[in-house]
Amino acid sequence: MNDKRFLGYKHPGYAHARTAGSKHHRASQLVEELWASGKGVVSTQVLQELWVNLREKVDPPRPADELGRLIRDYMGWEVVDTAESILEALDLEVRYKTSFWDALIRHSVHCGATILYTEGLATGQKYGAIRVVNSLIAP
Repeated sequence: MNDKRFLGYKHPGYAHARTAGSKHHRASQLVEELWASGKGVVSTQVLQELWVNLREKVDPPRPADELGRLIRDYMGWEVVDTAESILEALDLEVRYKTSFWDALIRHSVHCGATILYTEGLATGQKYGAIRVVNSLIAP
């Protein structure tokens, strides 16, 4: 049984934004669990969003050299996406009437993950074998 876990773009941002309160705590716990288990999967989109969020949307912004090290660390996980992913996401955007960015995440999880951790989709939704979980909300 495959037990990969795909981490959507908000989770790493909250995990490394110390001022994000309870979302920081929940996201950092999840990231630590995925590091320890070796089950974490991210996409190039997730890494790009992490960079932008920690560089431009937190106060104070994180230094570029620190973010470079962080991105390199995440590159130790399975990283998915290809140029073909963009075309697939366009099809998913139309089919599911969703944002392009959510469609790209949906496509990316076809790496064999069984769980998609995201804040952007409803917990419990299923896309084939993939179950959506929002670990950022209180149980």
